[in-house]
Amino acid sequence: MRIGVYPGTFDPVTLGHLDIIRRGAKLVDRLVIGVSTNPSKSPMFTLDERLAQVRAETAGIANGTIAVVAFNSLLMDFAESQGAAIIVRGLRAVADFEYEFQMAGMNQQLNNRVETVFLMADAALQPIASRLVKEIAMFGGDISKFVTPAVAMAVRAKVEAR
Repeated sequence: MRIGVYPGTFDPVTLGHLDIIRRGAKLVDRLVIGVSTNPSKSPMFTLDERLAQVRAETAGIANGTIAVVAFNSLLMDFAESQGAAIIVRGLRAVADFEYEFQMAGMNQQLNNRVETVFLMADAALQPIASRLVKEIAMFGGDISKFVTPAVAMAVRAKVEAR
């Protein structure tokens, strides 16, 4: 069984993330979505909220071949613990490529048994970034083109609670 890992903070999960998840799931028998507790970021949503969001938004994709798991470790250690052969990463722009290229190289040094596979984001979804979705929402902008209705409602509730 070929297992892949798609890691991220998913704060919040966007239509761009969901596109990569749908397409990445076609490449493997099982796709593990690793929801990270990245210490360099200050998430809007708690880890449990992000896990629930990703689970809800991916329910029914690829006939149950998707698992959503929290992790707080090196990505390559997490991938190994899941039995993954590949890491799936989405690319939106040249800046993403530079960062991802460096990360893939470092990850290869840590564990050369796991390959990184890059998927280009759908052209219509390339500008979407979780950081920008949150910023737009904080200024009262419409985020409905970037996230699902349920996620938009959750983001608005967080913004209003601040």
